[in-house]
Amino acid sequence: WTIDLDADGAPTATDVRRALVRSRAKLDYAGVQRQIDAGTAEEPLALLKDIGLLREQREVDRGGISLDVPEQEIIERPAPDGIRAPDGTRAPDRTQTHGGTYELVYRAPLPAEGWNAQISLLTGMAAAELMLTHGTGILRTLPTAPDGAVGRLRRTAHALRIDWPHHVSYARLIRSLDPHRPHHAAFLQECTTLLRGAGYTPFRDGAVPGITTHAAVAAPYTHCTAPLRRLVDRYASELSLAAAAGAAPPEWVLAALDELPARMAEGNRRAGQAERGCVDIVEAALLKDRVGELFDATVVDVQEREPTVGTVQLEVPAVVARIESGNGTALPLGERLRVRLTRADPGTAKVLFAPA
Repeated sequence: WTIDLDADGAPTATDVRRALVRSRAKLDYAGVQRQIDAGTAEEPLALLKDIGLLREQREVDRGGISLDVPEQEIIERPAPDGIRAPDGTRAPDRTQTHGGTYELVYRAPLPAEGWNAQISLLTGMAAAELMLTHGTGILRTLPTAPDGAVGRLRRTAHALRIDWPHHVSYARLIRSLDPHRPHHAAFLQECTTLLRGAGYTPFRDGAVPGITTHAAVAAPYTHCTAPLRRLVDRYASELSLAAAAGAAPPEWVLAALDELPARMAEGNRRAGQAERGCVDIVEAALLKDRVGELFDATVVDVQEREPTVGTVQLEVPAVVARIESGNGTALPLGERLRVRLTRADPGTAKVLFAPA
C-alpha cells in the first residue's frame, strides 16, 4: 500500500500492488515506544508518531471513536521460584501448573499501538474508497447508534458524575477520559454497547449497500491489513488490487463474497469464546482457594433490566467477574465496593462475587 498524505494527514492518492515484504527489524510495540521516546528511531519508524497524531486529530474532527479500555492479559512466569510468598505459602495472585505459573494483569495500550492502529485505519478507509469507486467489495459496517442508546449513556454519565456538556460530542468526551479512574472506566465499559452490531457487508456490480460507513470509524472502512490472521482480509486484498488496476476481481473472490459475513461472524464468535474462556479459567484457578475472602473492586457494569446483577473489576488480582447483590439492592455503577468471593470453580470456569 502507498498512501500519500498532505500536511494535515489527509490522503491525496492511493495505490496498492503485490510485493514481497521482509521484516528485518522484527519490531514490537514496547521497543518502538522506547525508540520514539528516546529520539533514536530511524525513518520510517520516526514518522509513526507524527502521522499517528495527525490521524488521531482527523479522527476527532470526523467524529470517530477509539475506546482506550485496559484489557486483561494472561502472563506466564517461569517455574517455580517466583511463586512463594515471604511466609513460604503460595503467592495468592498466581496459579501454578507443571510448567510454571500464570497470573492476570491489566494492560493499557501504549501510544505507539494507537499510532499504528491509525495506519491500519487509514489503509482500511483507503481500501473501502477503492472498492466503492470500483463498485465491488466488502465493507466493515456499523450502524449509527439509536438516539435512545446515546440518551442512556448521557444518563449513565450523569450517574457517574462525569461532566458531559451538550455542546461536547460523544467522540470528544471519550478522548477526555482516563481509564485508570474508576468512574471513567465504568463509563468506557458502558460505551462498548454503542459498538455492537458491526458486520461485513458485501456488494457488487455497482449496487452500493444502504449502509457504507462504520459508525465508530465515522467513514467507509474495511478490514484489509491482516490477511495472515483474518480471513476476510485475503479477499479484501484481492478486491483492492483489482480496483486499483481497474480490473475485474478473481472469480474465486466473487464466488465467496456473499458467504464471507457468516463465516467471519462464526469465526469471531468462536475466537471471543476461546479468549474469554482462557481468562475465565485462569481467574477461577487464581481464586479457587480464596472463597469467602474480601476484595476491593469497582462496579463497571450493571444490567439495565436487572440492576442487582453486574460486573466488578478487582484491583488485585486483575479479575473482571459477575456480581449479584442477592438482597434486591441495585448495584452502584462506577463506585468502589468491598466484595466477597462466593464462588470460584476452575471446572466450570465460573467466578461470582457479592457485596460484602
